[in-house]
Amino acid sequence: MWIRDDIKKLELTQPSGVTIGAFDGVHLGHQALIRGMVIAAHSRGLLPLVITFDPLPGQVLQPDSYWLLSTLEERLTLFESLGVEGLIVLPFNSALTQTSAGDFIQGLLDHARLGGLWVGPDFKLGRGQEGNVDYLRRAGQRFGFGVHVFEGTVRWEGKPVSSSRIRRALSEGNIHEANGCLGYPFHLCGKIVHGYRRGRALGFPTANLGLPSTRLLPADGVYICQAYLESGTFDALTNVGTRPTFHNGTRTVEAYLLDFSADIYGEPMRLDFLERLRPERRFDSVDDLIHQMTEDETTARRWMRQPEQSIRTRHPVCPKAR
Repeated sequence: MWIRDDIKKLELTQPSGVTIGAFDGVHLGHQALIRGMVIAAHSRGLLPLVITFDPLPGQVLQPDSYWLLSTLEERLTLFESLGVEGLIVLPFNSALTQTSAGDFIQGLLDHARLGGLWVGPDFKLGRGQEGNVDYLRRAGQRFGFGVHVFEGTVRWEGKPVSSSRIRRALSEGNIHEANGCLGYPFHLCGKIVHGYRRGRALGFPTANLGLPSTRLLPADGVYICQAYLESGTFDALTNVGTRPTFHNGTRTVEAYLLDFSADIYGEPMRLDFLERLRPERRFDSVDDLIHQMTEDETTARRWMRQPEQSIRTRHPVCPKAR
């Protein structure tokens, strides 16, 4: 999959099929739209393209309250897995928000050889959100490109899938619901950084995951995870939170990899969140904490031995920056 940061840099030899959006998390609804676009584009002889943004609109419009479900690199990997062949990543800035719908469409016609546009029913584009579906259909009739509206509602356990539903589930520690709506395990990717080394002193050495401050974290608590390193795949117990027993305060993500012992500082690691065991809490003594951690490990090992947990696939460690 090739990537460009400017529509004007495109030099296509065939017409394109395009869908546009933030696609934060690339959840089941996004996947249905993108996969449908890819299949239909191929059937019409079009090159399937996605246009997305970095930073995302939410990061610009809600800078103090918007945290990412997925980094740009993670979205790129998910787009590629859906069959997208080209990606245009635009900065969401004042210049973009002041671009009229007509100028944006003209840019696609001139440089992307626009042959078809796939959007959701509430899609809007351009200055003042003037480019709604009716506007796009009129433009398509005038300039000769098809406008295809995804009318279906993707549901999980009877309710519509949405980014807001996933965010709410994660804020409540409901990994089952979040993963169901995403269609894959919620995960965090980063490099292992040095921490306070308290876990090692307690007999539970942890790998502290360095993450961008813009990344959404699930509710504080202890989670069963799958850890992916360059050296292999490991079951893990992960604590998300502030370590209240030690009054540390700063939120961290610390993974205790079961049956593993090696120096992995500086290495990339991906953590897939599979199940929440319990909320994080303060213990009256270090001995009480060690006792609970021992029970957590026993519970995690028992959970991992369940037949339905026996098949897990190998994922990329972390998407590489492009």
